[in-house]
Amino acid sequence: MHTQSDPCPLCVDLDGTLIKSDLLVESVFALLKKNLFYAFLLPSWLLQGKANLKQQIATRVDLDPALLPYNEELLDYLRHEKENGRRIILATATNTKFAQQVAAHLGLFDAVLASSADVNLSGRRKLAAIQAHFDGQPFDYAGNDYHDLAVWRHSRKAIVVSASSAVRARADRVAEVVRFFNGGDSMAGHLRAMRPHQWAKNLLVFLPLLAAHEVSDTRLIIQAVGAFLAFSLCASSVYLLNDLLDLPLDRHHPRKRKRPYASGAASVLRGAMIMPVLLLAALGVSLLLPGEFLLVLIVYYTTTLLYSLKLKNVVLVDVLLLAGLYTVRIIAGAAAVSIMPSFWLLAFGMFIFFSLAMVKRYSELQAVVNEGGESIRGRGYQSSDLEALISFGGSSGYMAVLVLALYINSDAVREMYTHPEVIWLLCPLLLYWVSRMWLVTRRGEMHDDPLVYAIKDRISRLVLLACVVILAGAL
Repeated sequence: MHTQSDPCPLCVDLDGTLIKSDLLVESVFALLKKNLFYAFLLPSWLLQGKANLKQQIATRVDLDPALLPYNEELLDYLRHEKENGRRIILATATNTKFAQQVAAHLGLFDAVLASSADVNLSGRRKLAAIQAHFDGQPFDYAGNDYHDLAVWRHSRKAIVVSASSAVRARADRVAEVVRFFNGGDSMAGHLRAMRPHQWAKNLLVFLPLLAAHEVSDTRLIIQAVGAFLAFSLCASSVYLLNDLLDLPLDRHHPRKRKRPYASGAASVLRGAMIMPVLLLAALGVSLLLPGEFLLVLIVYYTTTLLYSLKLKNVVLVDVLLLAGLYTVRIIAGAAAVSIMPSFWLLAFGMFIFFSLAMVKRYSELQAVVNEGGESIRGRGYQSSDLEALISFGGSSGYMAVLVLALYINSDAVREMYTHPEVIWLLCPLLLYWVSRMWLVTRRGEMHDDPLVYAIKDRISRLVLLACVVILAGAL
């Protein structure tokens, strides 16, 4: 049954309303991904006005409107209204380049009102543009935040989308709210983006303390706990940065497109605000530890920044860096407790972590191939590389076993253990574990992060328990 068209035109905001994201934030990170040195130009552009900032970014960045996280519930409503003959206008503070691209992609809008190089179309300026467009005739408006109150105040009816309870309450006071649509921001989404489950990798900072048999020293244990906390906060900051820089790539990925920022489950603007807070908290904790730890943390963050911006796109260099970042955690743990890391521990770590990094890249490529793709977008790996990756990774894992065997036969072991011959049992256990990890990976059953998989995997936990028993028996 055809319903009667509402003669009153409907104006719709873009950021936070039509899409569960903010195109200014997305375009800033796209610009920084293109060239980090643009960060020095952003303040000067902003000093000339927000409209100029948006224009300068838009001339240098392209966004794919097909990948944006649209509010599907609102979109269905707009399509229904459009089918019934209602005029729909896109009225946004987004730069006109991006607004026009979104409008062309959706094919819903009769007109587009957006920011130019000179005018930032927000708040009262947006109201003035809408009133001028309709020559003072009534209109309805769909928006989401405090800037939209100026428009709602003069609209016939208001549609509130993705708004906080405070914004919704104020909208109720200034306009007749007829519809409310849920949005995509939640603290649970930000917490998920921080990946607290990945903090398990930072347990590596305790390895130097364990290897040196200093676990009875309470002071050193407290310092190691501080290192774990600092690394966890820093790592979460890095995860947020990585997700914000990789939004387009993640939206192309079969699994990563479900990440909070890529999917619109969490606000990119709020994520950009949380990120430096986590980093500052990590630096604050590190100030309580030896100065060497802070230097290692800075090296870790700088390396991850370079990895996120450029080096993750370089074949093989990316996995070498991933392996190196695992090893840096061991070095950081040693710095936190002022213990010189063992050559054997670092050598073992290099080979085993390179193998695990290959597991990660192989499982990602395999997932893309299973979805019908030929390569990991933005990575450079192709479907034909699968066998090479499994060869590189498996070989490196077995090299780690060789390093362990050589370590067991060293003078250091004979000095530290009463029954060093018992430690030889670790070699077949590690051979089994490495082989099983690659078998699971080859079958397509591996988690995106192999260390997280190992922590959750019952067999891996049993292998670890057996290793602990063996080491205890050798003391």
